[in-house]
Amino acid sequence: MAMTLAEIRAKLQANENKGGNNQSSGGDNAIYPHWNIAEGSTARVRFLPDGNTKNSFFWVERAMIKLPFAGVKGQSDSKPVVVQVPCVEMYNDGSTCPILAEVRPWFKDSSMEEMGRKYWKKKSYVFQGFVRENALSDDKTPANPIRRFTISPQIFNIIKAALMDPEMEELPTDYQRGLDFQIVKTSKGGYADYSTSKWSRKESALDAAEQAAIDEHGLFNLSDFLPKKPGEVELKVIKEMFEASVNGEPYDPERWGQYYKPFGLDVGPAKTTESVPA
Repeated sequence: MAMTLAEIRAKLQANENKGGNNQSSGGDNAIYPHWNIAEGSTARVRFLPDGNTKNSFFWVERAMIKLPFAGVKGQSDSKPVVVQVPCVEMYNDGSTCPILAEVRPWFKDSSMEEMGRKYWKKKSYVFQGFVRENALSDDKTPANPIRRFTISPQIFNIIKAALMDPEMEELPTDYQRGLDFQIVKTSKGGYADYSTSKWSRKESALDAAEQAAIDEHGLFNLSDFLPKKPGEVELKVIKEMFEASVNGEPYDPERWGQYYKPFGLDVGPAKTTESVPA
């Protein structure tokens, strides 16, 4: 059964106290690309609970590490490429990430901090829900209108802060008394900025069509959209790629292409999850 707002607050606070540092779309149109909305636009969405009732939250955390390479071995005209690999710490089962184990001590040396940040895990958060006000004119709602959202830390911190506000009395995912979330895109310093995004003030119930969509399609199990957890062989490959990246070596498709590869590089199917754009 889904947790209450009070229980979510308690768990968020517990994670803070612990110092918690701690996908591809499959070709469909399920992921809503809110990052493509025009500057000055607002997309209004309604988040829904996770289909996995054991999840305390209505999101899952995704943690990836970017490995930059100067080029691709055997391609004289190749440009720099980046391979994304999963950080196993995201699975919350006590697994140790071989890259973070190597990188953590770097932050103790000021001369290595920048390198440490370069190889540190990058977080995003997977949510699901309805797009109630679409700011993308060319976006087509799929047959299953329950969309997925890949949310950046900047937006997530706004979502999280409001959940800790005692003036929020109901879970925003409540079907009858929930709240919409407004994703507002502006710019700052030449980069996209979402700091003015906010929860709607007025509660609203899901309409009949939205209720029918949930009844027909059900809710996604959000953890299904995390990358496949690396096994022993994949962890060895990840460590090899990390060492090669730090050493300035090119990406070697013959050694690693069947496991992890740069987005768009055709080296045959990967055994795990292909690196996707951030």
